[in-house]
Amino acid sequence: METGSISEYLKFFAALMAIVNPVGAIPIFINLTAGKDKGVRNKNGFMASISMGIILIVVLFSGDAILRFFGISVGSFRVGGGILILLMAISMLHAKMSRVKQTEEEELDSAERDSVAVVPLGTPLLAGPGAISTVILYAQRYTSIAHYLYLLGIILLLVCLTFLSFRLAPAIARLLGKTGINVVTRLMGLIMAAVGVEFIANGLKQLFPVLGG
Repeated sequence: METGSISEYLKFFAALMAIVNPVGAIPIFINLTAGKDKGVRNKNGFMASISMGIILIVVLFSGDAILRFFGISVGSFRVGGGILILLMAISMLHAKMSRVKQTEEEELDSAERDSVAVVPLGTPLLAGPGAISTVILYAQRYTSIAHYLYLLGIILLLVCLTFLSFRLAPAIARLLGKTGINVVTRLMGLIMAAVGVEFIANGLKQLFPVLGG
């Protein structure tokens, strides 16, 4: 069965981890669950992680059908997804939340909700356009069952790490502080920028084969 190398799957994990950035989401998680007891906060973290996983898994197995339905070539989607990820990376390099993930109106709306687990935490904060684009693009590389199972395993691992980050959110926030979280966010942004550039470059080669010559 045709599958990628270990380095490819490690790159997928690193890219998805950088885009979801659960450590960078900790201040928002703490803010949205302020005033709630530990049990409710942990439940919100669990539901946010699960909803993110469900969204990414659905996209993993339906991404090809979505592209075919809209008549979008993989090359075009690579370029578009790369530009999107690059824009998000630029915001993260400035230690800011990208408006691609959450607009001011969504932020105000979330403050008025009793439950914030699915929206805005699960989506668009965690499983946003960047994460969805990354999953679709990596899924397109091979068609074997083993390839999809590897990607599924990585998504499930990310769900566990995200839930762990939210469960330990107060301790991590105290340990790293605002400066430490900003440093992590900038490092993730740097990885994201590299991923975005790679997507754009590969997409352009696919659209214009002469560039690959």
